[in-house]
Amino acid sequence: MLQKKERKIVDSFIKNERQEKLVKRAKELAERFKENTARIDQDAQLPFANIDMLKSAGFLGLAVPEEYGGEEISLYELVLVLEQLAQGDAATALGFGWHLGVLMDIRDRRTWDEETFKSLCLQIVEQNAFLNRAQTEPETGDPTRGGVPATTASNPNGKWILNGKKTYTTFGDALDHIIVKATIEGTEDIADFLVKADQEGIALEKKWDTLGMRGTRSDDLILENVEATLVETYDKERKEGLPPAWLLHIPPVYVGIALAARKEAIEFAKSYQPNSLPHPISEVPHIQSKIGELELELITGRHTLYSIAKKWDEDKEKRIAMAGELFAAKHVAVNAAIKAVDLSMKIVGGRSLSKDFPFERYYRDVRAGLHNPPVDDLTLHVLAGMALK
Repeated sequence: MLQKKERKIVDSFIKNERQEKLVKRAKELAERFKENTARIDQDAQLPFANIDMLKSAGFLGLAVPEEYGGEEISLYELVLVLEQLAQGDAATALGFGWHLGVLMDIRDRRTWDEETFKSLCLQIVEQNAFLNRAQTEPETGDPTRGGVPATTASNPNGKWILNGKKTYTTFGDALDHIIVKATIEGTEDIADFLVKADQEGIALEKKWDTLGMRGTRSDDLILENVEATLVETYDKERKEGLPPAWLLHIPPVYVGIALAARKEAIEFAKSYQPNSLPHPISEVPHIQSKIGELELELITGRHTLYSIAKKWDEDKEKRIAMAGELFAAKHVAVNAAIKAVDLSMKIVGGRSLSKDFPFERYYRDVRAGLHNPPVDDLTLHVLAGMALK
């Protein structure tokens, strides 16, 4: 059982014993992640130690179907887990979130050849294989905007061969399998290909030196005559299929950052007493006002996120029409998290800018959420289009 104080911020979202156990497991990992966070951020290094902890804890199989040995977590449970992990190390949570989200998407849509999917699942459960997608390219930008991949797929001798370059390949050096989107040569068809990451012709161009989320090591992926397995062709039916609920792995990471900032800020406010006051700053009206604003942001963001995840899990017949709500959940939660971190820093004051404290890292990391898909202007466009139909 979680301790009473530890449960205050999360217990309204824990609905059963299974969820409580998941949160407890994630919280234990998050506490261990904290030992590595500052170094990971400073050096922009991949969090291999944290990844090993995830593997040892059996977390890589969380989204694998039960029939293939996994825990088959729901979208709601995914949000619970990632929100906790991000309070320990946000970069680790985001990189792991891609693994969970991609796997959940394949699991829910079940458009792959079942034997191929089964083989992948067994490798994840039995060998701790790590998975991600590689979609973004310099020429296409955000893949949610519909750009056509410049990466090509050819089939000269009965084997699919890929050539091209991808950007933002999160956790590249830790991946065992990569799902690569490419255009089939001589056609306008776009397809997904499953690629083994340890083969010749695959290289990472180490260019990742960013303001925030430095530990994700989202480097460029170079593909030169790489063998691949065709797993899915994108056609009109696919594009009009289920909306990308799997992208809801993104907002809980940023909410987790905000929760970590909130905890630090409130502890500071309750303990810091300048010699100009007869009490801690937590009793100062303008500080209390900022704490109240912070709470409002997190209540709004988290309830939006969890309620939409719950609807996805419980109302399968309505999933097809949930694109606007899913996009809105990311928009509301991430922007609430950004405001909450800003308010936390205002509570702490100028020292929040010092690298002796974690706030400046929270500030940098949380802003990366603005650039994860779907971005805000696309969300507003989608919502407007739905309203005007």
